[in-house]
Amino acid sequence: MNDMRETGISARDTGMLLRQRFDRMHTLTRTGVAPTLAERRDRLDRLRQMLIANEDAFIAAISDDFCHRSPHESRLLDIVLTLNALRNARRNLRRWMRDDRRHVDLAFQPARARVRYEPLGVIGIISPWNYPLFLALGPLVDALAAGNRAMIKPSELTPRTSALLAEKIAASFDETEVTVITGDALVAAAFSRLPFDHLVFTGSTAVGRKVAEAAAPNLTPVTLELGGKSPVILCDDYPLQDAARSISFGKYLNAGQTCIAPDYALVPRAKVRDFGEAVIAEARRKYPSLAKNPDYTSIISPRHRARLTGAIDEARAGGATVLSLEDDGTVEFRKIPPTVVIDAPADSLLLNEEIFGPILPIIGYDTLDEVAQYINSRDRPLALYAFGKDRRRLKGILDRSISGGVTLNGTMLHAAQEGMAFGGVGASGMGGYHGHDGFKRLSHARSVHRIGFINVFEKLGPPWGALAGRISRFLAGRC
Repeated sequence: MNDMRETGISARDTGMLLRQRFDRMHTLTRTGVAPTLAERRDRLDRLRQMLIANEDAFIAAISDDFCHRSPHESRLLDIVLTLNALRNARRNLRRWMRDDRRHVDLAFQPARARVRYEPLGVIGIISPWNYPLFLALGPLVDALAAGNRAMIKPSELTPRTSALLAEKIAASFDETEVTVITGDALVAAAFSRLPFDHLVFTGSTAVGRKVAEAAAPNLTPVTLELGGKSPVILCDDYPLQDAARSISFGKYLNAGQTCIAPDYALVPRAKVRDFGEAVIAEARRKYPSLAKNPDYTSIISPRHRARLTGAIDEARAGGATVLSLEDDGTVEFRKIPPTVVIDAPADSLLLNEEIFGPILPIIGYDTLDEVAQYINSRDRPLALYAFGKDRRRLKGILDRSISGGVTLNGTMLHAAQEGMAFGGVGASGMGGYHGHDGFKRLSHARSVHRIGFINVFEKLGPPWGALAGRISRFLAGRC
């Protein structure tokens, strides 16, 4: 589908075209029967075939949109993760679709109870630019597995990828099954106002609030995958070099443009400088050069790069110590060297806004009580990372904090597990999906109670008599 804003049509006409596309899907969800197991598997198979057949084209388009994006990162984090989700869904779909038998209390016997997982209808998906395939197609896998139809609005910051996705989806699916709507922020706003049966949004907290507000008049339930400042905690019993290797991997992957990237590090005060130097040494080992290094990804836009360089300059002007790899001409390639910032001012952007770039502030601490107070004084993060050998100490960190998800002694890998829900809490989001949890999130759990050969409650009355009184006393005594 062509970009609606590039065609020159008015905002009103844009909304009408969106509504027409939606209405066709909506009508089919209200007049037909739920897709069978075979139909759902067919849709998943077509999505898989589309992705495999166009893998190289997608990787090239993503790289063009970023100015440069590591092809290995695109293949692993956009293609492979999506294929993994598809494989998991197809393998387990028959089991997921089975009715879930539930217990019937003695007071309601004889009877049977079960829960049917039924399609919600039309699912809206608004995806971001940082992982433009996985964050568009991951929710789509769950939507199709649950028997839904779906409309996708990808980011306008990755126009080549979005256009290619629209083209290939249109070639693989009827537009009443899956359709991609490209366009700018005005199109996204109109998209958010459609009366979807469920809306999945991945992006910033600020935009997430607007999406939830737009969905509210239709009582559209939303899954919001947002962001925030995800902390990493280094305990004093964990080898510093090992932690530096893992944290530098998570921080500088995709040049830090990951919603669950470690945003800042809390490190024992005596080890702050050594840890910062170890992180930079690991970054230098991973990226011996930067400007023309195919493994190091560019920043998505000049505006985003300017924001990040301004944040570094602000921290340096405020007295912070800045450690960084040598810049060998990264401006031309829209890159920022891996950077560590020690003692950034408390009111600086780096300590108050989600960074979303290859910059790691380090904050020293004296006790884990101090760590808990610092984390809990801020919005609840999407992810939390802790490195330690003592299991009781790690348990204490978990007991005293709340986050969307956790990886212990590593970074980010909890989000790649199809066996666990991925989602935020509080300002970092609501709801979770992936795998079976995503299937259930985008299904209606419909309770079905079947009366047996006799309905006891109907036999009791009215008119209510002595038998009703005796049974009432018996049942009350069981409570």
